[in-house]
Amino acid sequence: MFEINDTFYSALLMMWNLEGQYIDIILLSLKVSLTALIISCVISLPLASYLSIKNFFGKSLIIITLNSFMALPPVVVGLFLYLLLSWQGVLSSYEILYTPTAMIIAQTIIIIPIVAALSKESIDIYFNKYKDYLISLKISNFKIMKTLLWESRYTLIVNGLAGLGRAFAEVGAVIIVGGNIAELTRVMTTAIVLETSKGNFVLAMSLGLTLIFISLILNFSVYFIKKTDELD
Repeated sequence: MFEINDTFYSALLMMWNLEGQYIDIILLSLKVSLTALIISCVISLPLASYLSIKNFFGKSLIIITLNSFMALPPVVVGLFLYLLLSWQGVLSSYEILYTPTAMIIAQTIIIIPIVAALSKESIDIYFNKYKDYLISLKISNFKIMKTLLWESRYTLIVNGLAGLGRAFAEVGAVIIVGGNIAELTRVMTTAIVLETSKGNFVLAMSLGLTLIFISLILNFSVYFIKKTDELD
C-alpha cells in the first residue's frame, strides 16, 4: 500500500516538475496525434460531405468499407504499413520506417474511417433537413458541401475529438512502425508498456495519469460542444 502511495506521489511530482523525459514523450505524442488528426480531417470531411450529397456507383461499397474499417485492428495496419516501408517494401526508398512520420501515417489510416463514417452520419442529418432548400438555390455541389460542413460544425468537432482520443490510445500500429525508440518515436502508450515491463512505475504512472487527464479534457470538450450545439 505504501509502495503504491509513494509511486503515485512520485508520479504527480514528475508531472508537476515537467521532468525532461516525461515532457519529451508528451510533446511527441501531441505532435504525432494532432498531425494525424489534421490530415485525417482534411481527407475525411470533404469525403463525408460528398458521400452525403452524391449518388454514384460504388457509394454503398465505400460506406460499408469505412464502417468496417472503424473496427480494423491497429496491429494489422501496423503490419501492412511495415511491409510497405521496410527495406523490401515498395516504399522503402522513402526511409521513414521507425520515424515519427511513419507513426503519423499509421494513426492517420486508423483515424480516417472513424472521422469519415461518423461525419457522414452527422452531415446526412443536415442534408435531409435542408435538401429541398439547397437544391432550390441551384448552387454548386462545392457550395452545398461547404454549407453542410458549417451547419454540422459542432458535431464534426466532436467526431474529430473522437478520432483524437483514438489516436492517443493507439499502441499496436505505432510500436510496429515506430519501434519505440527513446527520444525519437517513444509516445505515451508505448512508453507505458516499456516502462511497466522495466519496473519503472513512476514514469509509467505519470504517463497513465496524463492520458486520463487528456481523456477527461476531451470528454468535457465534447459535453460543452454538444451543449453549445443545442443552444444554437
